[in-house]
Amino acid sequence: MPADRIGFIGLGIMGKPMAVNLLAAGYGLTVHSRSQGPVDEIVDAGATRASDPAEVARASDVTITMLPDTSDVEEVLLGDAGVLEGISAGALVIDMSSIDPAPTREMAAAFAARGIAMLDAPVSGGERGAIDGTLSVMVGGEPDAVTRAMPILEVLGATIVHVGPSGAGQVAKACNQLVVAATIEAVAEALLLAERSGVDPAKVRDALLGGFAGSKILDVHGQRMLDRTFDPGFRIRLHRKDARIVEDAAAATGTPIPSFAVVASQLQRALDDGDGELDHSGLYVELERMSAL
Repeated sequence: MPADRIGFIGLGIMGKPMAVNLLAAGYGLTVHSRSQGPVDEIVDAGATRASDPAEVARASDVTITMLPDTSDVEEVLLGDAGVLEGISAGALVIDMSSIDPAPTREMAAAFAARGIAMLDAPVSGGERGAIDGTLSVMVGGEPDAVTRAMPILEVLGATIVHVGPSGAGQVAKACNQLVVAATIEAVAEALLLAERSGVDPAKVRDALLGGFAGSKILDVHGQRMLDRTFDPGFRIRLHRKDARIVEDAAAATGTPIPSFAVVASQLQRALDDGDGELDHSGLYVELERMSAL
């Protein structure tokens, strides 16, 4: 059994299978989440229940968070009965949420003042990657902390890259979300154009997969569009949140992102039209809606 005791906070679409994989790897696990159903499932599988984040931290050598947004992470890590309240010097915090880089650096500094290392380690790969343990993990933080975390991260991901200091992982994730959203939009436009031109979009997808336009997004999300299966692997409302992070980072650095501005608008339209709970491949639905106007 691995020596480190792990705490895991946030058992959503991504967090629950990640926690399951850590249990399967033999780690002792203490869990907490706002929704009790997933907690019950993980406890039944062998984990220990905690009543709040501070209790998770007290029971753990390494505390992992996987939460929806920056404010959620700040509350769980630094708020009342938060991780900082229960954690001991020498412990490690790994935030695997996708949040803003600047607050990430501020939280890391708050933990460092107590002798505690914090890594930002957002992931890409969706629910399937979380289930299979094949996520891409983008890590920001001190090298010694990354070395310590590596056996844990290797349970969760197939590609782990130490991008740079605190906040660098979140910057890498913003870049990832820029590319992913723009590519989903391009695939949706291409398949709808094929259909409206009287050409079988499934055959167009097959042809494109064999050429320079081939991508994992064309493969996976292109098929979702053809099958019209938009049950969430990653929700539109969460990608809109990530789009805001991209927009803020671009504004702060004076970086032009003209193509992404269009995609961010599409994500916002889909959210406004009530499609926030659809998978982000559901941008296809928004295109259909626009063409019907």
